[in-house]
Amino acid sequence: MARRNHVDPAQIFRLFYPRTLLAWTQNFDWRITGRWMFYSTIIGVLGALAALVLGELVTLLTRLMLIDGAGYPMPFPKGEGGTDIFDLEQVLQPTRRWLLLVAPTLGGLISGWIVFTYAPEAEGHGTDSVIRAFHRERGFMRIRVALVKTIASALTIGSGGSAGREGPITQIGASLGSWLAQRLRLSERERRLFLVAGMAAGLSSIFRSPLGGAFFAVEVLYREDIESEALMPAIVASITGYSLYTSIERSGTVFVTPRFEFVNPLELLPLVGFALLCAIIGIFYVRIFYGTKRRLFDPLPLAPALKPALGGLLVGILAFFFPAIMGSSYGWLQQAIDGNLPLGFMALLAFLKIIATSLTIGSGGSGGTFAPSLVIGGMLGGLYGEGLHRLLPNLVTQPEAYVLIGMGTFVGGAANVPIATTIMISEMTGSYSLLVPLIFAGVITHLVARRWSLFEEQVRTHNDSPAHRAELLPDLLRQIPVAAVVERVPYFHTVEPGHTLREMLDVFTRTREVVLPVVAPGKGHPPHYLGLVLLEDLQSFLREADALSPLIVAQDVQVPFEAVRLSDTLEDALNRFLETRYPELPVLDERGEIVGFLRPHQLISEYHRALLRHLRHTPEVETRS
Repeated sequence: MARRNHVDPAQIFRLFYPRTLLAWTQNFDWRITGRWMFYSTIIGVLGALAALVLGELVTLLTRLMLIDGAGYPMPFPKGEGGTDIFDLEQVLQPTRRWLLLVAPTLGGLISGWIVFTYAPEAEGHGTDSVIRAFHRERGFMRIRVALVKTIASALTIGSGGSAGREGPITQIGASLGSWLAQRLRLSERERRLFLVAGMAAGLSSIFRSPLGGAFFAVEVLYREDIESEALMPAIVASITGYSLYTSIERSGTVFVTPRFEFVNPLELLPLVGFALLCAIIGIFYVRIFYGTKRRLFDPLPLAPALKPALGGLLVGILAFFFPAIMGSSYGWLQQAIDGNLPLGFMALLAFLKIIATSLTIGSGGSGGTFAPSLVIGGMLGGLYGEGLHRLLPNLVTQPEAYVLIGMGTFVGGAANVPIATTIMISEMTGSYSLLVPLIFAGVITHLVARRWSLFEEQVRTHNDSPAHRAELLPDLLRQIPVAAVVERVPYFHTVEPGHTLREMLDVFTRTREVVLPVVAPGKGHPPHYLGLVLLEDLQSFLREADALSPLIVAQDVQVPFEAVRLSDTLEDALNRFLETRYPELPVLDERGEIVGFLRPHQLISEYHRALLRHLRHTPEVETRS
């Protein structure tokens, strides 16, 4: 009998595996990848330990000052020690109610003194400081911020201030990441990536959200973009931090939820209305939040270190009548998920949480806006879901599910992080069946409200970040003065505020000018420039110029006067063009008189010439991997 051919798998493996491995390793930089894995793991460990310390301090002070001190049996989420036993009337009747006035005032007084004595950048919610450090401060953060923020935030939240742990742990983790990069003497680019990884590590730990924490860290930097380069280090640090934190805390999700299901696509239709509602209230929240700071606390003739105490006192007055606003209020979210809260209570908590958070953080108190925003959104969702259930009981069968949808939708719109919050809500609750309604409503809210944000330091996209602008233009534009590029003009046209539309159009028709300076009447030296009239702004009036000419004068269509000086660099000019979007900028001499005009194409041409000179004198150009 002939022997059949036998193929030995081991021979094939020995024949092809070395060749495949070699091809793979030739395209894989073990040195860089291994180093980043190692560093991201260290950052994850630091973030988890910081989250553990912050969480323990907040719990300790909350129990000492509110639960045992004021006799306020505040509820907790079931993932943090909460139980099924709940009596609304008993919870709202603290035994020593007067201490609710004292506790947040005392906490604000001590935390304010610590912050403004040792690290003033640690005031407020902290996330904006991290975003500013990433975009504008080359990733530098002081290590003392981590210690000061930990203590001040624990005092603010533990004494009843309306704030959460998200902002503090973001700043704490970021400062630890920045500190590690500084100790290792790494580059500016790596320092910024360490900062983002530190954010992710802290957030994923304290919220038990490994993927959501990573996405929040890369998404919160922009209004309409993400920092994709930092995603992999953020994920490694996030998973490491989460794993270490949960192994010590022995806890799963923050909230425990029933089995919610999304089965009827028709439920998406009323979510459009809910998304618009969240956008409107989110804009109101942002305006109240920053309006409280700028119009109430900033003008006060009071030392900055004392303002958090005043904010704490005002919060204490609210809490005296309605204690549910104190702290993060996560326990009240759990009760809303369980269906234990009446509609009037949820409406009142949503409104007063906006006021209390604005008072706490707007006064300079140290705490985050993420937790209060979750509570506001959750209460709105609970109200909307219950209302729909009463109107359409066959369509909306689980009104409590709208609490989760409200949490993600409201925060995603108010903070411009729709992707991150969708993931975080799913991970914090262990409920992944609501991903479709979460992302559907979250994207609508984001599109409507993206011009407003709780984080003012966010920039629109990657290209608008000063950090990346510096990478794209490596010192070339900084070395060239405007005087080297601008062509001086012996004569140019100006208009006065009273010149009519027809007179302005006549000038644009006869010349090649695209910008007309508006000067004050008279013959002052140097002239007093009031604004600029742009040709592109007048194009919509061309068809009816004769009829509109008597009605429209220069002062009606002028834009603010913006200019550059001969001594400025082309980088300064580029920044001015990006800020104003003007087609041309006047150039002023040392006396403040216009000597020429600069257009964007001149910057581009000069940049290309400078780049060619740079490459010609650089024998070997290294590309960044």
